[in-house]
Amino acid sequence: MKLSNKIGNILLVLLIVPSFVMAQVDFNKRPDDDLGNVKDEFQEHFFEALKQKGIENYERAVDALYKCLNLDSKTPVIYFELGKNYNILKNYGAAEENLKKAISMQPDNEWFLDELYDVYYQQDDINNAIKTIKQLVKYHPDYKEDLATLYVREKRYKQALELLDELDADIGVSEARDAMRNDIYRVTGNADDRIENLKQRITNNPNNEENHLKLIYRYSQSGNKNKAYEAAQNLLKVKPDSKFVHLALYKFYLQDAKVKDAINSVKIALTSPQINADAKAKVLKDFVNFVSKNSQYEKDLVDIMALVDDNKDAQTHNDLGQYYLKAGDKAKALINFRDALKQNPNDFKLIKDVLLLQLDLEDYKAVVKDSEDALELYPAQPILYLVNAVAHNKEGNYKKAIDSLEMGLDFLIDNPSMEADFYSELSLAYKGQNNISKSQAFAKKAQALKNQ
Repeated sequence: MKLSNKIGNILLVLLIVPSFVMAQVDFNKRPDDDLGNVKDEFQEHFFEALKQKGIENYERAVDALYKCLNLDSKTPVIYFELGKNYNILKNYGAAEENLKKAISMQPDNEWFLDELYDVYYQQDDINNAIKTIKQLVKYHPDYKEDLATLYVREKRYKQALELLDELDADIGVSEARDAMRNDIYRVTGNADDRIENLKQRITNNPNNEENHLKLIYRYSQSGNKNKAYEAAQNLLKVKPDSKFVHLALYKFYLQDAKVKDAINSVKIALTSPQINADAKAKVLKDFVNFVSKNSQYEKDLVDIMALVDDNKDAQTHNDLGQYYLKAGDKAKALINFRDALKQNPNDFKLIKDVLLLQLDLEDYKAVVKDSEDALELYPAQPILYLVNAVAHNKEGNYKKAIDSLEMGLDFLIDNPSMEADFYSELSLAYKGQNNISKSQAFAKKAQALKNQ
């Protein structure tokens, strides 16, 4: 059971082996001749082998085990211990030979078979690993899961699925087996089998909400919208109070122009404590996109925003900012971008969006302050120097504008359009200082770049 219970098996073996050896040898029996106490010598070598293995001196453990064999070659656990040590030493041929010897003496010993399975598995000898693990299946159902894993490696997907079905029926479903099943479906591209499995699970346990949700998702993934909608309605019949079903329903309602139903589903999803923030953000983003194309529902958007006003994350504020920007409401766009920036203060795109909107709204003092703060985070970003200079020019601080522009030009590389903007602002700054010759020179440079 190398993929599941191997460690537990090893611990069990360490507990079992000493008593097993003691059962084979009567250490209280007096010797029959003058050759010394052979059984005491056997015990000494055997426990020396266990000690050496415990401190990872595997070659010395092997030497001690061979001394045991010289005294008694009929004890299977000696071959088993040799097999384990050789396996660790990656001497797989010797490991296999000794483990097979142990198994020939005790064919039904689970631990012997399990170690032989590991020898084959370590060598990537999948065929022999499968043959061995088939003998182990009768001991514990977890071996079936290991066998299914080997079948997947051999691309024997049908046999793997059959084993997974057996395990699901015997001990219930598990995330690990579901992940294996989904890997098989993904490789084979057999969406129908995946859907049939989910339908059967729902038949067996109609109150399991998760299986209904998975079926809705799989129908949606396969492009079968009608079936997905039908599956969602079936879930509502079974669990009328389901919140998660509305993560699917609002989309179907929007597609079918059932806007009232869609708004109701959106509200349920956004106010449910069971639904995580990422899923809510996706719902809100979809509804914001819908309203951006259907402005008559803006009041509904406002109502919905009131429901989640205290729980909006940065992405939600950003999406709302983009919505208001498209709608031409720059003030509301700025409010949302600033709220998003409070949560993600190092987001460069948000910083830039806020600064540009502040310029559009002629809040030059805010631009100066915020751009200077941003330059502490991103001192090599030329756009920050540019917007800082624009604000200084608007405020009549021409010397500061020139200083900022000259510094920003040092970081500007291969961007003729922005370079032209820098020269235009330098022209304005020098004009503000009544340095007409420099103003005209920079104006010509800007025009030359724009004409390229």
